[in-house]
Amino acid sequence: MLNPGGLPFLRSTVKLLISWALIRFALTAALLAASATTTGLRAETTGLPLPRFVSLKSSPANLRIGPGVGYSVEWVYIRPGIPLEIYQQFGNWRRVRDWNGASGWIYAPLLSGHRTAVIAPWSKSNVALRKKPTFDSAVISWFEPGVGVKLRRCDGQWCSVALDSMSGFVKQFDLWGAYPGEVL
Repeated sequence: MLNPGGLPFLRSTVKLLISWALIRFALTAALLAASATTTGLRAETTGLPLPRFVSLKSSPANLRIGPGVGYSVEWVYIRPGIPLEIYQQFGNWRRVRDWNGASGWIYAPLLSGHRTAVIAPWSKSNVALRKKPTFDSAVISWFEPGVGVKLRRCDGQWCSVALDSMSGFVKQFDLWGAYPGEVL
């Protein structure tokens, strides 16, 4: 049987335990929020827009499943200069995708701001390299889909590209590595 004189003691003990639990919950929530804010600030310190295109500066480069060397390697890139699209950042790590849809995390110092592109990887048809940025300009060469080129500049419709000693213009929508309408 419950001691009637002990009921106030029990109530005050329960109130104290509930108060203590609420305080711990509030402190934990505040610490988690502060941690998330700090992480968010650190993750977006470059000031560069997302998404954006870059190229692989050095190889081999490991594409990891998470932002750190503790995460397993999903893919290894062995050809420098390939275009990659950054769509997320965390510290010195960049989450990227390639023209085949493979995505993962790469250490930022392995990337370069020099722009490259892949010729129409979605197409089955060859793409014309033209002497001038018009459809009636002479065709210098035909590129097969998947060929990598260096981007020199783009006006939003056409891009000046180079491959080895060849250079000319390719319609911008035929490139993976430049956004539609983007000016470089």
